[in-house]
Amino acid sequence: QVQVVESGGGSVQPGGSLRLSCKASGLPFDDPDMGWYRPISGNECELVSLLKSDRSTTYADSVKGRFTISRDNGANSVDLQMNSLKFEDTARYYCVAATRLGLPTVPCQLVGYWGQGTQVTVSA
Repeated sequence: QVQVVESGGGSVQPGGSLRLSCKASGLPFDDPDMGWYRPISGNECELVSLLKSDRSTTYADSVKGRFTISRDNGANSVDLQMNSLKFEDTARYYCVAATRLGLPTVPCQLVGYWGQGTQVTVSA
């Protein structure tokens, strides 16, 4: 049974930091691409950050220089360190594991295996 479990969300003031964690288990393939997505409108989700199986990384322009994605070697787990958080970062963040990820937007829940999400709220 595939499980993708996120943790680490919460509420923080602007300028604060949070660290999200994700662990995937039971995947029917090895060495997945793993990334974090958040909803933007309707049923579309945007790619926030991606760590591919070759260990290359991708970030949305809106989070470059503020967010850092990392991964435990040999484990299907990925963390997202979120610094200098802004009001517009408020969203539910979903961890996704798939054989291939990379499109800047996807229909939510459609590509790969998705967790239940973890809420990040940035408020004064």
